[in-house]
Amino acid sequence: MKEPIKKPIFTLTRKVAAGYLLIVAFSMVAIVYALGSLHDQTSRSERLISVEFQALGLARTLQQNLLAQETLEKQFLILRDQAFLDLLERRREELDQQWRALASLPLPEFLQRTAAPLTRYRQQEAACRELLASGAWPQAQSCSLSLSPLRQNLLAELETFLGNRQALLDQSLIDFNLASARAYRITLLLAFIGIGLSAPAAMAIVLGIHRSVTALTRATREIAAGSFDFPIPLTERRDEFGMLAREFRTMGQKLTELEKLRLDANPLTHLPGNLAIDRELETRLQTATPFAHLYIDLDHFKAYNDRYGYRAGSEIIARVGNLVRDVVGQHGNTGDLIGHIGGDDFVVITSIECAEPVAKEVLEGFDRMVPSFYSEEDRLAGFFVAEDRFGEKRTFPLLTVSVAVVVSSHLDVRSPQAVSRACVSMKEHLKTLPGSNYLIDRRRIT
Repeated sequence: MKEPIKKPIFTLTRKVAAGYLLIVAFSMVAIVYALGSLHDQTSRSERLISVEFQALGLARTLQQNLLAQETLEKQFLILRDQAFLDLLERRREELDQQWRALASLPLPEFLQRTAAPLTRYRQQEAACRELLASGAWPQAQSCSLSLSPLRQNLLAELETFLGNRQALLDQSLIDFNLASARAYRITLLLAFIGIGLSAPAAMAIVLGIHRSVTALTRATREIAAGSFDFPIPLTERRDEFGMLAREFRTMGQKLTELEKLRLDANPLTHLPGNLAIDRELETRLQTATPFAHLYIDLDHFKAYNDRYGYRAGSEIIARVGNLVRDVVGQHGNTGDLIGHIGGDDFVVITSIECAEPVAKEVLEGFDRMVPSFYSEEDRLAGFFVAEDRFGEKRTFPLLTVSVAVVVSSHLDVRSPQAVSRACVSMKEHLKTLPGSNYLIDRRRIT
C-alpha cells in the first residue's frame, strides 16, 4: 500500500520567502526610520531658514535702522536740512515694515517683552518728529535727549535677542549634525542587521539545497545501477526535498517489486510466474473479489518434446502463451492475470462469468493449431510411437489441452493452497479423458 504523501510544513519555498521577508522587513524598518529622520531634519531645516535666520536678519536690520535714525536726528538738529528729515521719515517707515515682519514670526516671548518699550519709543519718536517738522529747535533737542534712553533700551533688547538666537541657532546646527550622524548610523546598523540575519539563513538554505541535491543524485545513481533498496536520506524532512526523497523511496520499492516480477516472469513467454500468480490470488481472496482460476496444461507434451526436440517444444509453448493472451484479451477483462507456471502449464485468473468462454476458446484455438506441430506422417496417423519414461514403446496421440477451472465462490477454505489442490485433482481427472477438455469445479472445495 502506497504511503500517503505528507504535505511539507516548512517548504524550501517558504524558507526562501522567510529569508527574503527578513531582509525586506529590516530594509523597510531602515527605510522608514531614514525617512522619519529625513522628515525631522527637513522640518528643522525649514524652521531654521524660515524663523531663526530670518529673525536674526530682521533683528540686525532693526538695530541698524535705530542707529541710523539716531544719526539722522543729530545731523538734522545740527544742519537743519530738510533732506535729513525726509530720510528720517523713510527710516521710520522701514522700521515699521521690519517690525511687522518680525512680529509675524513665532517669537512670543521676545514680542511680549518688547511691546511696551516699542510703544513708548514710537510715541516719543512721533512727538519729536512733530517738533522737528515745526522748527521748534530747543524743544526738539530736549525731546531727542529723552528719546535716546528709549532707543538704547530697544537696542539692548535687540542685542540680547540676537545673542540668545545666535546661541540657539548654533546649538540647533550642532544638534542637526548630531541627529544626521545618528540617523545615518542607525540606518546603516539596521541594514547590516538585516543582512547579518539573512546571510546565515541564505547560507543554510544554499548548503541544505547542495546537500539534498548531492544525496538525491547519489540515490539516483544507485537506483540506476540497480540498487533499488539503497537507503535514501532526507525522508524525514518536511520540505520539497523530503517529499522528493519519499517519492524516490516509493519508486525504489516499486522497482524492487518490478524486478522480482521480471525475474519471476518466464523468459520464453514473458508471462508472470508463480510470485505474481500467488500475489494476485492473495489480493482477490483478501478483498473477497469473486474470481475463476483456470489451470491450462498440455497433454502428452513430454513425448512430443522427446520426439521433435526442445526447440519445437519451446515454439509450442510460446504459441500457446500467445494464444492464451489473445483469448483473454478478447473474452476476458482488463485486470485479468495471465501466468506461466513453467513448462507447459499456464494460469488465467479472471471473473467467474468469463471463465467458460475463455476455456472454450483456448481449447478450440489450440486444436486448430495442433496439426501444424507435426510432420505429415504423424498428422495423418493421428499418433506416433515412442518410448515412454520407462523405456517402453507406446502409442502417443496428438497434443491436447486440459483446462481445470476453480471458482472462488465454491471455496470453503479461501487460500491459494486450496485452489492449487483443487486444480491438481481436476487435472488428473481431465488427463484420463480423450481429446481437449475443460472442467469447471462447482463442488464445495475444502
